[in-house]
Amino acid sequence: MSFVPHSDADRRDMLAKIGVSNIRELYSDIPDSLVRDGLPEMPDALSEWETVKAIQELADRNHSLICFAGAGQYDHFVPAAVDHLIRRSEFYTAYTPYQPEVSQGTLQVIYEFQTMVCELTGMDVANASMYDGPSSAAEAAVMARAVTRRDRVLAAGSLHPHYRKVTETYLHGQGSELQTVPIDDRGLVDRDALASALGDDVACVIVQYPNFFGVIEELEPLAEMVANAGALFVVAADPVTLSLLRPPGECGADIVVAEGQPFGNPLSFGGPVVGLFAAKQKYVRKMPGRIVGATEDVEGRRGYVLTLQTREQQIRRDKATSNICTNQGLNALAATIHLSLLGRAGLRKVAEVSTRNAHYARSRLEAIEGVELLYPDSPFVREFAIRTEENSRAILERGFSAGVLAGVSLSRFPSLGAPDGLLLAFTEKRSREEIDRLIDVIAG
Repeated sequence: MSFVPHSDADRRDMLAKIGVSNIRELYSDIPDSLVRDGLPEMPDALSEWETVKAIQELADRNHSLICFAGAGQYDHFVPAAVDHLIRRSEFYTAYTPYQPEVSQGTLQVIYEFQTMVCELTGMDVANASMYDGPSSAAEAAVMARAVTRRDRVLAAGSLHPHYRKVTETYLHGQGSELQTVPIDDRGLVDRDALASALGDDVACVIVQYPNFFGVIEELEPLAEMVANAGALFVVAADPVTLSLLRPPGECGADIVVAEGQPFGNPLSFGGPVVGLFAAKQKYVRKMPGRIVGATEDVEGRRGYVLTLQTREQQIRRDKATSNICTNQGLNALAATIHLSLLGRAGLRKVAEVSTRNAHYARSRLEAIEGVELLYPDSPFVREFAIRTEENSRAILERGFSAGVLAGVSLSRFPSLGAPDGLLLAFTEKRSREEIDRLIDVIAG
């Protein structure tokens, strides 16, 4: 059976209809350097046993490292109950729950997920859910432009470069650009620069909390400046640290987005992940192509629900404002189960232990020659950056040999304008012995 239903004649007819002569012309935006001529040579087919053997050999090449990398993805402990429960048949094969009568379990989980997101962020409504943190930030920018009917979007220079790239991609399709607001020598948003950049055409300002370098931004003064300019204040938060820090919603945020990977979703070569998105209800009601569900308290909890219309409904109404047409249901389920198992006290304990580990490591690093804290006078929670005289990639290579993933090289992100060094992250899984091992790697 062919999985390519169109004949050569069909393809020629379609190309003629849109005014191009061949497939390459259709994809002319792709540089020639990235285009492969012809299909790559494929090996002969393998039997099932041979395939299993080949895959096992590939798996055996992986190395298990003690992880001190962060930058949005964190090595938290995920209880076995999470994986056990998400594999139940009523969840594992679930898609968008079009038929409530056969999807009560999924609908209940979605409600619980949204309630937890609202409680974490201090916001009124939440969706369930988005692809990841970066796409959530991009959707926030799209939403802000729709609500304010303004075009310009500003982002702090300390926003994660991946969030920036994805948001830039979304805005490019809408004829807009993402403009950077520089940071000061403390690693915080430069308020004078922000004041100069704000204007009556700014839709929103995106700030990370804590920011990419782990520094805790002072949200309230920024929120006041943004509100006075008539723009929306978007905060990209680390959800684990929100159990220690004041929720963005209490600090003036209009929209809060986050990467939900730390909850129930283990590190997996960059995926799968789940995006969190919450907003003030008054802005959601202004959105075209959206439906806001009933708001009520259940057992004293904040139970606000934001439901996105299906993509088909949006297209029929010619009001599509989002490319999100379904949720990361299984990943959101994993996050919900993990948060339920932790509870309020458990989540705070995770954040507290992670913070103690980070501060212990920082105190050890202060005594190492050739290592400087990038922002020594700024508060942080469980992640911070260091400047290193030695090439950071050389340190990482030394760490690999010692079984340690010694952070993330700042040289990977030239757009940050930061000196060479490492971004180090700590979770509740890291022991003092492992942290001492990291220190030895960095010290050389």
